[in-house]
Amino acid sequence: MPKSKQLGTQLAALDARFRERLKGDLQALETLASQLQEKPETGSNLLTEMRDRLHKLAGSAGTFGYAELGSRCRELEEKARIQMAADNPDHATMMALCSAIPSLRSLQQSRLTKEPELEPQAKTDAALVDRRHIGLLIQDTALGLQMSHTLTSFGYRISLYKKQPEIAPDTKLDALIVDTSPQGYNMLQSAPFAERGVNAPPLLVISSQDSFISRLQAVRAGARGYFTKPVDLPALESRLERCFNTHQGGPFRVLIVDDDTDLAARYKLVLSNAGMLVDINSEPNLLLEKMHTFSPDVVLMDISMPEYSGPELAQVIRLNDDWLRIPIVYLSAETNAERQMSALLKAGDDFITKPISDSALLTTVYARAQRARMVSEALARDSLTGLLKHADIKEQVDIEIERAKRCEQPMSVVMIDIDHFKKVNDEYGHAVGDSVIRGLSNLLRQRLRKVDRLGRYGGEEFVAVLPNCGTRDAWLILEEIRQAFNTLAFTANNQPFFCSFSAGISGCEGPTWDTRDLLGKADKRLYVAKHAGRNCISGPQDGPQKS
Repeated sequence: MPKSKQLGTQLAALDARFRERLKGDLQALETLASQLQEKPETGSNLLTEMRDRLHKLAGSAGTFGYAELGSRCRELEEKARIQMAADNPDHATMMALCSAIPSLRSLQQSRLTKEPELEPQAKTDAALVDRRHIGLLIQDTALGLQMSHTLTSFGYRISLYKKQPEIAPDTKLDALIVDTSPQGYNMLQSAPFAERGVNAPPLLVISSQDSFISRLQAVRAGARGYFTKPVDLPALESRLERCFNTHQGGPFRVLIVDDDTDLAARYKLVLSNAGMLVDINSEPNLLLEKMHTFSPDVVLMDISMPEYSGPELAQVIRLNDDWLRIPIVYLSAETNAERQMSALLKAGDDFITKPISDSALLTTVYARAQRARMVSEALARDSLTGLLKHADIKEQVDIEIERAKRCEQPMSVVMIDIDHFKKVNDEYGHAVGDSVIRGLSNLLRQRLRKVDRLGRYGGEEFVAVLPNCGTRDAWLILEEIRQAFNTLAFTANNQPFFCSFSAGISGCEGPTWDTRDLLGKADKRLYVAKHAGRNCISGPQDGPQKS
């Protein structure tokens, strides 16, 4: 069955379940109204229950297509709220409220039939090809060849064009890099650039102009990166990788905290269909356990639940420092701006008024989850390279050692250091030195596997953790990367120069499973490679070698 048809069938089943529930809810409201009319003097508890039921219907009815019913329930809920807050409830108003309840049944027939709102699913790593196809639209032959060589070294597949018509309409590119210097920004105002849709591949712009207006023109053309000449190619490659890694770390994880199980089920179905992992918690007392086990990127929180309020639960979450970065989005039929602001000030990050359309739900959750993951990544990663920081990569070493022992699989640790890096800084300046560091980090990230862990250990030193990889295989992998790095051209004062690195490898494999201080052993072998003349790799079996 096609996915869209399957989603429609599932939504129809939820709609049918809600229709059955609606009959019981309306009957319960009519019973409460009748009891309140008979004994208004003892109606405090009855009025509270009526308000709660109206609130729940106000939030869910519109989502299931009963817009008029939801709107009317919201009006009656507000009237009930006013009476509950009054020191001396007005008898006439109370009776009018009770008399209005039976009219809700007529709105049960006024249902808007909706087709499921489908959003295109975002690409995930599993759907991407191993070698991304990058188009270079560059008239400068020397620059085009240099960029083609460098990006090929980083693992990309490159197609070089001098004029836009050379790009066939059916050419599938993962990104397009355009040099606007020869023709200026007029080329970006004409087709096909002006006709690029939201799903067009990322556009990066190269220019000889460094001004606010030129950057603004690039943004208006849809550019997601802007680089002035001479181009810092490692920085450009970092931006490319950032464009591709929106979903790095797997699908977004969403926790829904709502006592309305039918409404929560609908939200889950819509979000799951967009590729997200969704869990529902309808028992607030289990919230902390769910936060620990599920580790959500976003929490969707109903603002009003029996015995607990959404802001109270949000504040409970915020008591844990590890969860401060997680966005909490309130979902409620509450329309009073003052009460919404009060809820947000206590602990929330956003407020969406029910009913919410499927597309609006997806957009809000996706934007919040993406931003939260970016912030989390930024906190754990080095700002220059985007790699794990010192403490985090050391933690990954410990994690992979325990995994290797548990699964009885080999693993390797590699310590890498750029040769004569002080000389690079002294001769060309720290900005160029940063470019070299970024270049090696990008190359390592491109050539190593997704399961490998990579961090900047300090200065020009890096650590790579290779699970299920013996030291001999690790040596072969790093040797290939070493040779590629030797050919990577960096630029200073409009002149190219080249760098090298040395590395030391340690590992746990074989019958001894000696995992003590693998980082220390890798560091000692790194110094062996340095003393052997640099630009080589030292492993436990072979000693320093260079091909």
